[in-house]
Amino acid sequence: MPDWYRVAGDGTVQLRVHAQPGAKRTEVAGLHGESVKVRLAAPAQEDRANEALVAFMAERFGVPRREVTLVSGARSRDKRLEIRGTARDPAAALGLAPG
Repeated sequence: MPDWYRVAGDGTVQLRVHAQPGAKRTEVAGLHGESVKVRLAAPAQEDRANEALVAFMAERFGVPRREVTLVSGARSRDKRLEIRGTARDPAAALGLAPG
């Protein structure tokens, strides 16, 4: 299993994300060390980038926004997210090759 995500026994997905706010568009930009790099069109002001990241992950994993929680890294580029209620494989949901 890759280092950038972990699936708990209850199916909850824990992701490590390296966020890059202020990009031209919101997209997955591959892996960045032990994290998945996500470019965000929103600026890093007033929590807009965090909100955009939560919305993007909810859409990619096919869950309501309330099922995506920013666990740590609210003021950092390196974040941990928890996604509940998804059956999607993280690599497939984010368009990354498994492994």
